[in-house]
Amino acid sequence: MQILYILAVRLIRCILYIAPISGKTKQFVDGRKRIWDDIKNIPSNKEVIWMHCASLGEYEQGLPVLKALKAKNPQAFYLVSFFSPSGYLVKKTHQVADLTIYLPWDTRTDIRRFVKKLQPTKVLFVKYEFWPNLLIELQKQKIPTHLIAGLFQPHQVFFKPWGGWFRKLLKGFSHIFVQDKISHELLTAIGIKQVSVSGDTRFDRVQQQKRDLPILKVFIGDRKCIVAGSTWSQDITELKNIIAQTPKDWCWLIAPHEINKQRIKSLMDELPPKSQQYTKCDTKFLPQTPVLVLDNVGLLSACYPYAQIAYIGGGMGTKGLHNILEPAAAGIPILIGKNYDRFPEAVALVQQEGVVSISSQHEARKNLQLLMHNKRIRKEKGGINQRFIQANMGATKRVLAKLG
Repeated sequence: MQILYILAVRLIRCILYIAPISGKTKQFVDGRKRIWDDIKNIPSNKEVIWMHCASLGEYEQGLPVLKALKAKNPQAFYLVSFFSPSGYLVKKTHQVADLTIYLPWDTRTDIRRFVKKLQPTKVLFVKYEFWPNLLIELQKQKIPTHLIAGLFQPHQVFFKPWGGWFRKLLKGFSHIFVQDKISHELLTAIGIKQVSVSGDTRFDRVQQQKRDLPILKVFIGDRKCIVAGSTWSQDITELKNIIAQTPKDWCWLIAPHEINKQRIKSLMDELPPKSQQYTKCDTKFLPQTPVLVLDNVGLLSACYPYAQIAYIGGGMGTKGLHNILEPAAAGIPILIGKNYDRFPEAVALVQQEGVVSISSQHEARKNLQLLMHNKRIRKEKGGINQRFIQANMGATKRVLAKLG
């Protein structure tokens, strides 16, 4: 299995370096070429604490722990690495860490070189990150390595009869902090003992995000607002007719998950006339603008407190449901698509009726109209969501207590 993995990594690397590439793939490849220059100036006289995240969502999940560690030990040098461009490009300019970089290719040569230069005293992986050569090297060097906000499910390779090599990787972690009891039971059943239920650090993170957005105040004015966050084309297909028929005392803020010229143009073509883009808006027309498209990254979480209703994308298709905890923390009702069973917080809130799952345009229309016309129901569902967030906070403290 290890040999097959090594060959697969080498093959993928060769293909990406040889084949013509563009967009995110080019950023993925070019960013890894800069790694060795990026890490040259890491001070040798400071303790290095390293957190690795797959992408932006995992970064937000790990951020409360990173901030708490930095507050406790401000003299250390804090490094954050990303696998994907979507996390790296957003956080490289306004980071908590002292340095933000891409993770090197998971080859033995690159990993040994990387770890030798960093000499970290503590390494944190967030949620799903399991890079075999990296974990093996950290274990060899006896560097304390932790997984935070881990979430495990029976279909994962660790729990298959042929997953022995991957199970061995998990045993190399100094400690694994998991989000729920199911994950704990799955791990202990395969002999992983260094595990504890800490909860989800995102509950702590969503309470930290507050930001004043003057443009949004002008846009909404005396109206009420529905925020459709992290939407895909499947979401807009179900919503576009409803958006077109929205009463004048309501407005929409739509944040597409993918932000590029083609995607924004396609979205704008689906929306009512006089809709505007956030980065190009004419403020004097904002009070009459039916839909404002949030065509930049990093502001969505700050928009939910301005809304009365949220729709969260990803669940209508197969891309995966996006973050519902941010609007839940704002105390507003939430609509999502039909595919949400892999997300424990969504399952829980659908059961508690703070979140409504829809599977068709008809269901979207019915539920949105009910929420728009009934303030009492909005308040009830929003209260359920907000109490759920408050009841599940504290994961950061539990992680810090064991990290020392």
